Amino acid sequence: MSETSARLLNLLSLLQTPREWPGSELAGRLGVTTRTIRRDIDRLRELGYPVHATMGAEGGYRLAAGAAMPPLLLDDDEAVAIAVGLRSAAGQTVEGIEEASVRALAKLEQVLPSRLRRRVGTLGTATVSLPSGDHPTVDPEHLTVLAAAISNQERLRFRYRAGAGARSKRLVEPHRLVASGRRWYLVAYDNDREDWRIFRVDRLSEPFPTGVRTPARTLPAADAGAYVRERMQGRVATHRAVATVHAPAAEVAAKLGGPAAGEVEPVDEASCRWHSTPDSLEWLAVRLALLGHEFTVHEPPELAAYLRAMGGRVNRAAGAAAGEEEGASP
Repeated sequence: MSETSARLLNLLSLLQTPREWPGSELAGRLGVTTRTIRRDIDRLRELGYPVHATMGAEGGYRLAAGAAMPPLLLDDDEAVAIAVGLRSAAGQTVEGIEEASVRALAKLEQVLPSRLRRRVGTLGTATVSLPSGDHPTVDPEHLTVLAAAISNQERLRFRYRAGAGARSKRLVEPHRLVASGRRWYLVAYDNDREDWRIFRVDRLSEPFPTGVRTPARTLPAADAGAYVRERMQGRVATHRAVATVHAPAAEVAAKLGGPAAGEVEPVDEASCRWHSTPDSLEWLAVRLALLGHEFTVHEPPELAAYLRAMGGRVNRAAGAAAGEEEGASP
């Protein structure tokens, strides 16, 4: 690397620290004159980095937000911290950032030096996250391997355990990763079965990219998310619910989790109408019950019947618990 290029990288690294840098301080740090700093700042601007300059005794240079994301220069500790944070986000399935976390983690781990990959791996094996609920966990390392194979359009081998327990070896052309609730799915073309398949990532082990690249195939759906949704709904009977909830529309929409849960329209200031997306009776009932407000189900009748049965079980359980407490009193 030339002396000028190395100096530019060092200058960029300093400017990515969120502060104002006087030209004299930058010159002292890099062992050059302030005139050289001004020339280097001009070169960074030509490369697309928005370096702002302010005049006066308190003035200096700072790197501002631009129209595009420039390459970042990270020291060892920063790179490890970001990698660990992205692994945590991918493993915990934080709503809205799951797939972005996996893509970013795949890019970062691809360029991490081996000494830093070892540090990230050591932290991963020594750390245990407390899972929420009984949802299956997914190895973030598997996600990054799958994401890299998707990005490279590379065939992938892995072992797979089906829901009934049958185990098999698969050779696939991975298409997309889809996060749904607390689960990850791999949409891929299965070469042995010559058809598209959906694989639960928590049932997948030993993913291994083969190095064989293939042209992209056309998925028989608008996108991978739609494909997973259509296939999953084909396996489980789904229903659309219409219910009046006695609470403001904005509050109900926020509790339901946004537009993905269906349409919420105001009836008046104190009530609203919910038109759900297709889902199982169990999940529709739970969503309504967890709103914490009175509601009336208009359709389907199966949902109203399910709620009556669920309410009966809850009342019997509550009655039994109350009886036990009374019996324990002196």
